[in-house]
Amino acid sequence: DKDAAIRVDVIKRCSVQAESEQPLRTLEFTPDESRIVRGLGLMTAKPVLYIANVNDDDVLGESEYVRKVREHAAATGAQVVPVCARFEAELAELDEADRGEMLESIGLPEPALGAVARAAYGTLGLQSYFTAGEKEVRAWTVAVGATAPQAAGVIHTDFEKGFIRCEVYTLDDLVEYESEKEIRAAGKMRVEGKDYVMQDGDICHFLHN
Repeated sequence: DKDAAIRVDVIKRCSVQAESEQPLRTLEFTPDESRIVRGLGLMTAKPVLYIANVNDDDVLGESEYVRKVREHAAATGAQVVPVCARFEAELAELDEADRGEMLESIGLPEPALGAVARAAYGTLGLQSYFTAGEKEVRAWTVAVGATAPQAAGVIHTDFEKGFIRCEVYTLDDLVEYESEKEIRAAGKMRVEGKDYVMQDGDICHFLHN
């Protein structure tokens, strides 16, 4: 049995890795092997993200302590995001204008929440796409590598079953042309089929029956 042989091989590799006291997440698996590993529920196969709480004078996370955390994370297949909790608490009390000035003064592009969210998504193999209408704009979460029908299914399973095609444009398109009407006029509205692999930040309209 081919599936059984793959399963036995995966378990043997995991056993050797565990005996060497190394986390399983540092191993490389094929998609089929990854499904087997997930089914085993092994703790060290799970992704890890370290949040390093730093001092006020090290909000960029450049200290020796953070360097050691980064080295450990790199050796064990994890990620690190430095966060100064005290600074973030102070930042949250400011209005938008003052917040921007404070971030600029210390060389940070944004509050830490954005960096933590992106790192968490990356660690979990997730990405977002958007649907936009006159009344609301919504973000939807899908796995990296998801196809257009799978993404449509996140909204409603009927959308995946009856998927016909999707119209796609990007945030850069919207910034440049300012409206969907102008995006269409410029020929930037793409029509994608069932095999289209979603990209992070896509803005989509799904057509289904």
